[in-house]
Amino acid sequence: MSPFVSSRAALSALAGFAALTLGVPATAASGVSVELNRLEPKDSGCQISIVVANAADKALDSLKLDLVFFDKDGVISRRLAVEAGPVRASKTSVKLFNAAETKCDGIGRVLLNDVTACGGAEDCLAAVSTSSRVKDVEFAK
Repeated sequence: MSPFVSSRAALSALAGFAALTLGVPATAASGVSVELNRLEPKDSGCQISIVVANAADKALDSLKLDLVFFDKDGVISRRLAVEAGPVRASKTSVKLFNAAETKCDGIGRVLLNDVTACGGAEDCLAAVSTSSRVKDVEFAK
């Protein structure tokens, strides 16, 4: 066997290893982001618009969010459990929820207290990231 052939084999093996370890961003592509996008007065309450982006190549049958709303003084004003699923694989969707008897302009912060279901992952809360586009309203976990 010539040295050229063995060097080529070694480079090929190294390239294959690099593709396996570096070529697939498994953790980056496996999460779900939930964005608080809009709060809109509706009847006697507030309509909450969230944008859910599933970067994974697996659909989620269920995405149950436990949300806690705080007023401008930091006092808990409402707790709301919502079903944001199903969420298709590699898909972004908008979900609307109504918080009866909650004034939109009174919301100062929203806490993603827990994610009670997310399609079979062990730690659903860790798999979800949060952000907010609503001025002066933080959305965190």
